[in-house]
Amino acid sequence: MEVSSQLIQPLVALVIWSMVMWLWMYATRLPAIISMRLEMDPMAPSGEQMAKLPARVRWKADNYNHLMEQPTLFYALVLALSIMGVSSELAIYAAWAFVVLRIIHSLVHVLGNKIELRFAIFVASNIPLLFLVFIAARSAFNW
Repeated sequence: MEVSSQLIQPLVALVIWSMVMWLWMYATRLPAIISMRLEMDPMAPSGEQMAKLPARVRWKADNYNHLMEQPTLFYALVLALSIMGVSSELAIYAAWAFVVLRIIHSLVHVLGNKIELRFAIFVASNIPLLFLVFIAARSAFNW
């Protein structure tokens, strides 16, 4: 079984981007917590304390959480395609398109959070994801 590194590259790129967002989240969150002198209360309801942080700080954490949600489908699809030995140009282009659109989505979210634009990019990112679903289904079920 040979795994296509061309198909794995966008997966690794999105993982790297997720780690960039994780670092960015803490690079903004920790100074904000310190400057606001927030005391961490383990008895506070989930999210209550972080809700006190400025929106520009929270957006980074929100986006990091988003990168742990829908992209899990992308990871599963790319790994499935790789295991099945599928490395068509369409699959590779679709994978890179998804990654680029998710990075753009992140930047729109954390730099200004224009919700209408962010939503449009999110919807657009589902198009290459749907291509990957179709390619994987076609290969898995021999369509």
